[in-house]
Amino acid sequence: MDQRHHPRFPVHFRSSFSSVNRVGGDGNVVDLSLRGCGILSTTAVHPGTTLELRIQPSGDAAALTVQQAVVRWCRDGRIGLEFISLQPNEWTRLQGMVKELTRQPYERANDRQDSPGTSRP
Repeated sequence: MDQRHHPRFPVHFRSSFSSVNRVGGDGNVVDLSLRGCGILSTTAVHPGTTLELRIQPSGDAAALTVQQAVVRWCRDGRIGLEFISLQPNEWTRLQGMVKELTRQPYERANDRQDSPGTSRP
């Protein structure tokens, strides 16, 4: 039974994480929501571990930092994280990222076509 309250959206972002217990690693964020994400990583992390997570969005944008994320599960090279604590400005950035992901692909394509410097037939 799926217990998620927020939909997750497929993404391809690089990430790195660390904990006070000196667990650290990197991986690829494969899905993202307002309250958590899934990461593919070769680093084994135990459920219940609290991590600081840095997500590198596409392009030149600065990494998004999640101060505290709790590992809810880890299996088959995949880690499920729940976001616990973000700075207010990082929370705002996360909301913007997820809002963009909720838009239909054709809406994003139309925005790119309507951007200054582009022409439409």
